Amino acid sequence: MVKNKKTPQVTTVSAIVLVGGSVDQQLLNNCLKSLSWCNEVIKIDTTKILGSFSEWRNEGIKKAKGDWLLYVDIDEEITNNLQKEIQLTITNSQLTNTAYAIPRKNIIFGQEFKHGGQWPDYQIRLFKRSSLKKWVGNLHERPIFAGNMNYIKNSIIHHKNITVSQMIEKTNKWSEIESRLLYKSKHPKMNIFRFISVAFREFQLRFLRQLCFLDGSKGVIYGIYQIYSKLITYSKLWEKQLSIIHI
Repeated sequence: MVKNKKTPQVTTVSAIVLVGGSVDQQLLNNCLKSLSWCNEVIKIDTTKILGSFSEWRNEGIKKAKGDWLLYVDIDEEITNNLQKEIQLTITNSQLTNTAYAIPRKNIIFGQEFKHGGQWPDYQIRLFKRSSLKKWVGNLHERPIFAGNMNYIKNSIIHHKNITVSQMIEKTNKWSEIESRLLYKSKHPKMNIFRFISVAFREFQLRFLRQLCFLDGSKGVIYGIYQIYSKLITYSKLWEKQLSIIHI
């Protein structure tokens, strides 16, 4: 008698994409097209859920049915090579890792950046569903998961299709949140010396350690923007601290 062979277990992948606000439709289409190989694609409408990025990402955990969860932003694409590596990785019978950090290739001002902290820009985006507990953090969210993490070789393509004006608008929005968090953490009162220190440390990071100028004039502009963004955050902190003085 021929024994029945066991049907091989299929490993499924759920892709989670946060969608909301003013969306570049072409970027969204490219993102979704690059996820067509996934078993399901869950779009989280951030305009309908009050909260932070952590809460939006946690909503994806609740809705996903796949064995593995892959988080992708609307301005990102999964390349064919990355798709193959993910599928090969999660179907490996010797697999012991439950989370993977994926490098991200950042396209800024129409150019791939390799310096200024923009490469390899690892993002922890692939999780075994049973291991991912939740996302935490109001601004720079991070995942809480059980088990070990490893690294994927192939990269996500990240299109930062953003103008200088849009970058400044984004800074105005996020610096308000960052300054509020700094204020609540009882950050020492800002003064001229601390402002100089903030600017110098960011310059040292972007220009001397991360060598942003090696990406050419665009890299220099982006490095200057990072210094500006940091100073705006601490200026708003100073403003919040100053209001207490006059109460």
